[in-house]
Amino acid sequence: MQANHIIVRFGELTTKGKNRKTFTRKLLKNTKEILKPFDKLAYELTYDHIFILLNGEDPQAVAEKLKTVFGIHSFSLCYKVEHDLEAVKEVAAQIINQDAGKTFKIETKRNDKSFPMTSIEMNKAIAGYVFHHTDKDLKVDVHHPEILVKVEFRKDYAYVMDNVVMGAGGYPVGIGGKALLMLSGGIDSPVAAYLTMKRGVDLEMIHYASPPYTNDLAREKVLDLVNVLRHYTHGKMTVHIIPFTKLQLSVYDHCDESYAMTVMRRMMYRIAEGLAQEIGAKAIVNGESIGQVASQTLDSMNTINAVITTPVIRPVACLDKLEIIKIAEKIGTYDISIRPFEDCCTIFTPHNPATKPKIYRCEEYEKNWDFASQVADCIKNRETIVIDENYKNDDELDLF
Repeated sequence: MQANHIIVRFGELTTKGKNRKTFTRKLLKNTKEILKPFDKLAYELTYDHIFILLNGEDPQAVAEKLKTVFGIHSFSLCYKVEHDLEAVKEVAAQIINQDAGKTFKIETKRNDKSFPMTSIEMNKAIAGYVFHHTDKDLKVDVHHPEILVKVEFRKDYAYVMDNVVMGAGGYPVGIGGKALLMLSGGIDSPVAAYLTMKRGVDLEMIHYASPPYTNDLAREKVLDLVNVLRHYTHGKMTVHIIPFTKLQLSVYDHCDESYAMTVMRRMMYRIAEGLAQEIGAKAIVNGESIGQVASQTLDSMNTINAVITTPVIRPVACLDKLEIIKIAEKIGTYDISIRPFEDCCTIFTPHNPATKPKIYRCEEYEKNWDFASQVADCIKNRETIVIDENYKNDDELDLF
């Protein structure tokens, strides 16, 4: 027996009051985009659920993709049957019989209050049928069952649901506007991207490349990271590759080595703000974690941040490295991030960077050359790439 529907539950979206419809419609749109490869699916949006009619599509394959959709609290494979208790009993017994678990619980909800039995009476009737129509030694466990079968009696049909699968949670991507994420290629920034998208923010990426000091493998690493992250959004993401070599060398030509990293980061922020304004991004996001490196002390952040007015979001600022790694492993970016191909920040790391840099010192160094025109050139000469299902390495990935 194979499920013919999937029922999707909203969770946090149910708290949105008058805006609820906007959130649920956005969730439906994102769900359709992520499940686009399954072209036989049909959808029904109700006040508290999305019903997905499978029409013969593989329910397990669809379920794996649904786990990546932000805004979904949970979902269940389900079986739409006649509005008849005997039909429900048969399906419930088949679900439990084909599951390896030995303890079960029946949980019935009556949307149709005209049904002659109460929910408790139906639970007992279905459980009694299961005991007599399965080949396993079963026990009822109402607290921690291995198999949970949920039943909903509606006006015209009944839905019998398999175990509840937890979704990604959060808000539908895009409902919170757009931001620009500074993607380095390391472990932290992809995790920052994931956490930001979970709060409903759509992202475009900016990456600073410094050829020939950074090579094509470092670039491929970044694009592969974007290819993983796109699976958590609407199926495609845009990345802007900034030609940073000339400006980066100018920084090192005009600054004391101890201040070079700080000034370089100030330039990166200026570029990010200029690009954000062009693409309509309302914030800049990065993977900075307080105290992790010299440029991420509070003094450094204050000095670097001083050159822009755009809000900066730091989702991993208060996480330690092991916590960040755990999330990276969960979302499928860790193995890509640890490839041994350095980005422009790690290649040019100074021996003794300032950990308490002063704004006035940075401004003194920056007076030595026309950095503004170089910043403008970086934005103007960027390469923009859209990563979608046609990305060349997509077939090589087994993420979920």
